[in-house]
Amino acid sequence: MAFELPELPYDYEALTPFMSKETLEFHHDKHHKAYVDNGNKLAAEAGMADLPLEEVVKKSFGTNAGLFNNAAQHYNHIHFWKWMKKGGGGNKLPGKLEAAFTSDLGGYDKFKADFAAAGATQFGSGWAWVSVKNGKLEISKTPNGENPLVHGATPILGVDVWEHSYYIDYRNARPKYLEAFVDSLINWDYVLERYEAATK
Repeated sequence: MAFELPELPYDYEALTPFMSKETLEFHHDKHHKAYVDNGNKLAAEAGMADLPLEEVVKKSFGTNAGLFNNAAQHYNHIHFWKWMKKGGGGNKLPGKLEAAFTSDLGGYDKFKADFAAAGATQFGSGWAWVSVKNGKLEISKTPNGENPLVHGATPILGVDVWEHSYYIDYRNARPKYLEAFVDSLINWDYVLERYEAATK
């Protein structure tokens, strides 16, 4: 199925001061749109235009780098926009999610430290993740557009640590961006929705 650029689930100024209108305009309207446009062209060339996005990501991993990079980044960003909301973040997790974070990740404070460390130590462009694998939560990091789908896991939370995600607002201070993401942006309701879908 053709890739389509989703509308943001909030207006361009909703996430200020933690993520600016300018960042969202560049990141969504330019970068994400390019993944969609390039992905559609490459998927058609590869005979995968009619496949669901997750299938394109999995099938192209390790076999078609150009298609994989664009399809995976499209997948990542579809969820990235929903993983943030105005007034988000903080340690008030929905009950079922809080229990899973406590049992699998050592609690909220340890999650925050480990997730931020994964994002801060990802060399170059990439992502940090919380995923469900074999019924348990795990924290990981991946380079470029790679994501947990290709490692047998289902991402329930991800943060983009490509420079275009934070450089306008934070310059080279990636750890400050990660702190703001966890403290002030995470949409825990969407994380819960993803968690419940992954643990059915």
